[in-house]
Amino acid sequence: MTTTAELTLFADYFQLHVSDADSDGDLSDAWTPRAVADHLAVARDALGIGTAVNVHVTVTVSLLPQEPVDDSSEFDHVVEASLHVSRGRLSVQGCTDYTPEAAACEVMPGWNRVRASRSNLARATEADVDSDESPETTEKVRIQVWPAPEAASRVIKRWTT
Repeated sequence: MTTTAELTLFADYFQLHVSDADSDGDLSDAWTPRAVADHLAVARDALGIGTAVNVHVTVTVSLLPQEPVDDSSEFDHVVEASLHVSRGRLSVQGCTDYTPEAAACEVMPGWNRVRASRSNLARATEADVDSDESPETTEKVRIQVWPAPEAASRVIKRWTT
């Protein structure tokens, strides 16, 4: 069964966080030059998803029973990484959101795979600080999560400006 949630999050510092809700979500050492280029910072229990804008973005979170089909052709930038969730509570939030108030959902405890697919990046970048004022220019992020063994992170599709 698939569970889906729609969120609007403030992508402060050009990033969103997906993490174990019981984690401190520390990504300070994870934002390497490669992570910035890939728009994906990876720690064992936290992921930073880079955004093209530093304003509100729309986020769809889908919890899946298994790996989804590859539909990367419908998106501008797609990355994926493993995330360890100790007790099965996953948090999705803006970089500076207050963690106890962040959106949380139940996933399988242990290793999960997270795929972040982003779209509307050129229009959002062009509109810049005003991009969240219209659905036509708002950056869209889809986060898919499913149980899977730990594996290397990867860029499935790279967006270049």
